[in-house]
Amino acid sequence: MNQKVRHILDTIASMFPDAHCELHHSNPFELTIAVLLSAQCTDETVNKVTASLFQKYKCPEDYLAVPLEELQQDIRRIGLYRNKANNIQKLCQLLLDKHGGEIPRSHEQLTELPGVGRKTANVVVSNAFGVPAIAVDTHVERVAKRLGLAGPDDSVLEVEKKLMKKVPRDEWTLTHHRLIFFGRYHCKAQNPQCEVCPLLDICREGKRRMKTGGSRKSKP
Repeated sequence: MNQKVRHILDTIASMFPDAHCELHHSNPFELTIAVLLSAQCTDETVNKVTASLFQKYKCPEDYLAVPLEELQQDIRRIGLYRNKANNIQKLCQLLLDKHGGEIPRSHEQLTELPGVGRKTANVVVSNAFGVPAIAVDTHVERVAKRLGLAGPDDSVLEVEKKLMKKVPRDEWTLTHHRLIFFGRYHCKAQNPQCEVCPLLDICREGKRRMKTGGSRKSKP
């Protein structure tokens, strides 16, 4: 691993030493539902909805015991709630049909579940089962590109592969959380804190923003 990558990882680690998954959950099943709900939605909103949702629904059978319309109403504060409610019931049915009602541990089996993509599977295997993984959400993608850990035109999969190559495997999960915190609370899409950023000297985006007086027109 080169010095630049080590410097980035150590700096972000010092800024957010306690970075963690902010989605509230008590088991792999709840985590999977929460991550599914979090697509195009803030963790804060998801946590408000799941506070009551997880009291009402404890297992796959519970989600299948109600009409789809009732589940939709229970998550209606979440974006794309109709589609997500549909996916949750399909996911629960598949869990009962193929996995004994339990969330599978393999990445391949997880991505076969309705509504579960590569990012969701990475979050579940790393947080629920302790398997090192880097899930690339909007924060991770933005930060990786701004700091030159990935190319500006890289796809989400390309960003993930480059991070996996540059970051030691035993640091993947922690790095994922820290990059999210860095992007969510410091290197924001619209108003990044460039003027007080300890990584400004290696950030192309930050230097450009500082030159233009923090213009919002520069590429996020």
